[in-house]
Amino acid sequence: MNDTAWIHGRTVLITGAAVRVGAAMARAFHAAGANLVLHYRRSIGDARALASELENIRGQSTHLVQADLLDTTVMPRLVDESIGAFGRLDVLVNNASSFYPTPIGTITAAQWQDLMGSNVKAPLFLSQAAAPHLKVVSGQIINIVDIHGTRPLREHPVYSTAKAALIMLTRSLARELAPDIRVNGIAPGPVLWPARGHDAERRAKVIDRTLLKRVGSPTDIARTALFLAADAPYITGQIITVDGGRSVAW
Repeated sequence: MNDTAWIHGRTVLITGAAVRVGAAMARAFHAAGANLVLHYRRSIGDARALASELENIRGQSTHLVQADLLDTTVMPRLVDESIGAFGRLDVLVNNASSFYPTPIGTITAAQWQDLMGSNVKAPLFLSQAAAPHLKVVSGQIINIVDIHGTRPLREHPVYSTAKAALIMLTRSLARELAPDIRVNGIAPGPVLWPARGHDAERRAKVIDRTLLKRVGSPTDIARTALFLAADAPYITGQIITVDGGRSVAW
């Protein structure tokens, strides 16, 4: 069981919080008593629905913020809005990410800018903007990486490279920001299928090559994030793999 007492009354900023893994983490941190700053880019309907759901459970506990994280000039505003809404910032979860195939021979400069920007540049510059405030409260940063940051996904060379860079960024930030701020990463495996490109046969192959012979869920990532935040005070600079053994049985 997580000792969630530390989370109660703290402020957690989650990027890409409106859907999928981001929304699962939002629900988990909220259930533990955190106040949430929920970032979204385009998913305004999902973001509002999630905020309404959480506000019905506990009023004045969420704040929505819209931003295109490819624009690094917005980072101070996100942090300022978090502080303005709840008076403090304790946990930054860099979750927002672009994901799509980029087969060799088709890669464009725009795809490079988007995938590297959302997966590496945005976490770096948002972490840099948040660091002075996180330092005051001995806060932490959690980056959502990917098992394909160490084992490349076929036809996704730019995405895989971006996640590899985020793994190194996680470790570098842990070193740079210690001892005041802990920085860790979570590397999901098959917890959600992509919107396109995974037919039944391909899904069956992935499951067969996973030790637990099943896919996970966003809740598995949310539980790990809550563990790192609430019950792991001596863990920093680490990447926690949550993949049902997929990376072992590759």
